[in-house]
Amino acid sequence: MNIDDTTIERCMMKLLAERSAESSICPSDVARTLVSDETAWRALMPVVRQVAARLAEAGIVRITRGELTLLPSEIDHGPIRLRRGRGFVAD
Repeated sequence: MNIDDTTIERCMMKLLAERSAESSICPSDVARTLVSDETAWRALMPVVRQVAARLAEAGIVRITRGELTLLPSEIDHGPIRLRRGRGFVAD
């Protein structure tokens, strides 16, 4: 499996753009969209989180757990959701 960060980012942006501005996605939604095999999408999850962290640092996405917005450094474990950030622009 060779899925680069740009492909992950595009998929993440597309999924967020397809939902209402108030909605969120799970990082696994991104991984599952890119690869259907469960072992493969689970293996992709750390990279999806890294891409989400980079986009959160740029203000493009927000990473949340419940009602709390997390810092990118706080997402190494546990459930998270991705939401549109203040810098998000839908294509």
